[in-house]
Amino acid sequence: MRIRTATLLVWCAAGLALADSPPGRPPVAPYEVAGLQTPATQIDRIVFDHLRKRGIQPAYPCSDAVFLRRAYIDVIGTLPTATEAAEFLADPSPNKRTALIDRLLQRPEFADYWAMKWGDVLRIKAEFPVNLWPNAVQAYYRWVWESVRDNKPYDRFCRELLTSSGSNFRVPPVNFYRAVQSKKPEGIAAAVALTFLCSRAEKWPKERLDGMAAFFSQVAYKSTYEWKEEIVFFDPDKPLSGRPIFPDGTEAKIPAGTDPREVFANWLISPKNPYFARAAVNRVWFWLMGRGIIHEPDDIRPDNPPSIPELLAYLEKEFVASGYDQKRLFRLILNSQVYQLSSIPASNHPDAETCFASYCVRRMDAEVLIDAICQITGTTERYQSPIPEPFTYIPETNRTITLADGSITSSFLELFGRPSRDSGTLSERINRISTEQRLHLLNSSHINRKITQGPKMVALARQGGTPEEVAKRLYLTFLSRYPTEEEIRRYTEYVSASVKPQEAFEDLAWTLVNSVEFLYRH
Repeated sequence: MRIRTATLLVWCAAGLALADSPPGRPPVAPYEVAGLQTPATQIDRIVFDHLRKRGIQPAYPCSDAVFLRRAYIDVIGTLPTATEAAEFLADPSPNKRTALIDRLLQRPEFADYWAMKWGDVLRIKAEFPVNLWPNAVQAYYRWVWESVRDNKPYDRFCRELLTSSGSNFRVPPVNFYRAVQSKKPEGIAAAVALTFLCSRAEKWPKERLDGMAAFFSQVAYKSTYEWKEEIVFFDPDKPLSGRPIFPDGTEAKIPAGTDPREVFANWLISPKNPYFARAAVNRVWFWLMGRGIIHEPDDIRPDNPPSIPELLAYLEKEFVASGYDQKRLFRLILNSQVYQLSSIPASNHPDAETCFASYCVRRMDAEVLIDAICQITGTTERYQSPIPEPFTYIPETNRTITLADGSITSSFLELFGRPSRDSGTLSERINRISTEQRLHLLNSSHINRKITQGPKMVALARQGGTPEEVAKRLYLTFLSRYPTEEEIRRYTEYVSASVKPQEAFEDLAWTLVNSVEFLYRH
């Protein structure tokens, strides 16, 4: 592999988008635009008022190019194509951002990406230590995927997970009870607390956990003659283990012959429950904004208060009033000026990040990153599973975000922090860049082959044209924006400095794929 020119990395001005800047600076092109952060929604009014009281200046609004790329990655885990980027940037409509959000929420990739996210939370994994087995994984994942696609109300989604009984192959949501490492009542209660209340039960007083565990003490399991099939059911002959007490401290009354899980579910999804909607909206806010209003988002406890209590209360109220409509919650957040702020801070105040004064920068998810590289280059990936069972063969043309099973992986996914799905905690996903990751992107034959031999890269190179035309095609493809005059000038000078056009093309593509702007959501 040819040793690339390290100084080539200075072409890309992307570092500017992620750097701290002093207050009072002008907007940084092409990442943000000048203008007042005029509150457009109640979210904006709450957040901007909170910032004003603390003396924190919010960032400038992000540019159309940044918003386009951000929305695609955050909503569907997919980069826009060069054609989609060019069309959006040329669209003069003042409402094009809202229209884009609506389109993205209807695309099939929305279900793919958010089923992947829920797969992390629900521990959808065939092999050790969860051991759902491949048949059950496929049924469970498909049920989650269809629930997301159909925008199933969140309260109904959770109720089905909590109260279903039957075969793990034929009644997919019962796999919730099989995806816990400890099937003792205390283990199930801890999984329920983490999944639906975003609370770490291991930090609770023992009597509180014991009271919640009683609701799940009559959950039973039995095998069948079909290989690895298991029935999950309510067994009224098993005694309740202790007094069932809700997490809010009130004691439950369980009528004779009633499944205690039904009683718990009724309490959980009640609009009067102060925990359920709060946990749900805070987790969605974290997924879209990169930081929870309560942070960490799955460690809600009395001594971990929200950074903006009024914002959390507003989102809770709207979510309940909408009938737990998850797509409406997405629209509320995505259409806000707060979501559409630049990632370049306008304030050095220590609370600026926790109060959402700018968009939170973070590296793309491992699955999204490799899909983006494959999409741009026209290449595919190979996956492997520890045990060759049914459904573990994945066609190379499948996108990584559609992998149902956490056991099916690749060396790239493992290197770039894909979660193991062992615990269901959001912290299992690691999106911090590491030295090993940088070396892989810079020097591996894996990435080099994609850039130099990928069908789409070869086709782009064959189009030829002036250095300006080549740069525009590559920047639109990789970064969803046009290059600046300075970036065009640098590339033109590089091509003129006795470098073969094909080598210059590959070097620019290599530079862009290694840029901070490409690797990060910003």
